[in-house]
Amino acid sequence: MYKLLLCWRYLRTRYIALASVISVTLGVATMIVVNSVMEGFTSEMQNRIHGIISDVVLESRNFSGAMNAAWHEERIRQAAGEDIEAMTPTVVTPAMLTILRNGQEINRPIQLIGIDAATQSDVSDFGRYLQHPENRRQMHWELREDGYDVRDHQAGPDAPERPQMAEAGWKYRRVLAQFQQFQQPFLRPGSEAATEQVTRESGPRSSSPHPNPLPKGEETEAWPLLDSESPEAFASGGEAAPGKDPFFGYQQEKPFDMATQQHTGIVLGIAMATIRRLKDPDNPNGGTEDLLLVRPGDDVLLWLPTVGTPPTFRSEKCTVVDLYESKMSEYDANFAFVPIRRLQELRGMIDPTTQVGNFNSIQMRLKPGAGGEAVRDKLRAAFPVECFAVETWRDKQGPLLSAVEMETRILNVLLFFIIAVAGFGILAIFFMIVVEKTRDIGILKSLGASSRGVMSIFLTYGLLLGAVGSGVGLALGLLFVYYINEVADLLAWVTGRPVFDPTIYYFSRIPTIIEPHTLAWIVLGAIGIAVAASIFPARRAARLHPVEALRYE
Repeated sequence: MYKLLLCWRYLRTRYIALASVISVTLGVATMIVVNSVMEGFTSEMQNRIHGIISDVVLESRNFSGAMNAAWHEERIRQAAGEDIEAMTPTVVTPAMLTILRNGQEINRPIQLIGIDAATQSDVSDFGRYLQHPENRRQMHWELREDGYDVRDHQAGPDAPERPQMAEAGWKYRRVLAQFQQFQQPFLRPGSEAATEQVTRESGPRSSSPHPNPLPKGEETEAWPLLDSESPEAFASGGEAAPGKDPFFGYQQEKPFDMATQQHTGIVLGIAMATIRRLKDPDNPNGGTEDLLLVRPGDDVLLWLPTVGTPPTFRSEKCTVVDLYESKMSEYDANFAFVPIRRLQELRGMIDPTTQVGNFNSIQMRLKPGAGGEAVRDKLRAAFPVECFAVETWRDKQGPLLSAVEMETRILNVLLFFIIAVAGFGILAIFFMIVVEKTRDIGILKSLGASSRGVMSIFLTYGLLLGAVGSGVGLALGLLFVYYINEVADLLAWVTGRPVFDPTIYYFSRIPTIIEPHTLAWIVLGAIGIAVAASIFPARRAARLHPVEALRYE
């Protein structure tokens, strides 16, 4: 009992020990905060990556893709069907996106992905990242009337508003069509100027003598070009009258009506469709806003290569039907999605005899409990390695995940030096106490205290220093993590610069995750360092002989 009483007395009265307690406290608190933030960022990153990349992916090494996705899916079921819950084929190709904004063309290289809207959400979280509630339930390539989110539904009510999204959809497209009609001069249907105007608006469609200005699948009934000054024309219903010009009754297809028709549907990544900026450039803490370069209802132009040899380039005018926000800038700034069948047609990936299209990859979602590495190994054995690559989502993002993990380890090592410095402080303080309390140690040993008992006094003292410092640091670190966003706002207000810039990270709040096992090893490590630092002074005190200790007293 006397050992504990002495330790508690020294802990309360020796203010020099307070420096060691503070060092341990700051070290523990700092490591808890850093690990919680890093764990939050890592978890968010992995969730976003896994949200777009399915559990296992079978990819063709050929730029033209592989034939007959249904046959390959059946072979996948034969190899590992008991572990697979859903599959879907995709087509991937590099492309160029052109956005018209205020009379200026904005060109961006993108990764164009052809997907099956009915099955894509079965293998990934694609639907969860869309901006229209109906599309999140079931993706559709038709433009919605309205109802797009004006706030980021993933960030909650604190997310900045996007007021332009309130007018997105058919409501906005009809207004845009009226505005464009108002800007254009009146053109008589069928005239050379009208044909040129419609072709320019709809993009190149055909190499026939009379190009179709509408995209495939959107052709309408032809209507005659009638001369309003010819009664014969009205009487004959537009057919050439005897003795008249034989080309009088030539049938011209109806021009594209932007107010009632749309082009091929496309979903753009939010970062390529918006510019996030500060509301007030002079006030970094005034919040951010998203300037929409394009919204659902606008048209964009795609340029993409075909699979021929040599490849040629095709253009396709598309209507934006939704925006995709995974909060991974690598994806949101580069990915665009179109119907897989239309992309196969544009690239020439459909067999003209069987009408079966090629594919570039098959994405698979595994059943709960199934191991991705085991399924990957089964599929690698079933498909020739020179033709197909089979990878899990971790394999595909291995370098990025490894880099983040390495950064976390290095930070932990560097931050643990703070606690190590506190340990050296405890070592120095204990040596001073041994020198200062030589007389007291001699008295204790002369009264019958054993060397082991004297040694345990200092070891217990070190344990108490580590326990108190770790306990206070644990409480302080958890409190800081809980209010980290409020602390960040306060620091931004004090310094005039945002600590966490949402224009870079596309997060409205700092993500944090507290792992109990991480807290345990931090606290136990700090206590272990404190005890280890007290071993050498304790051994020195235990070796003191009572006669030598009291000789000069």
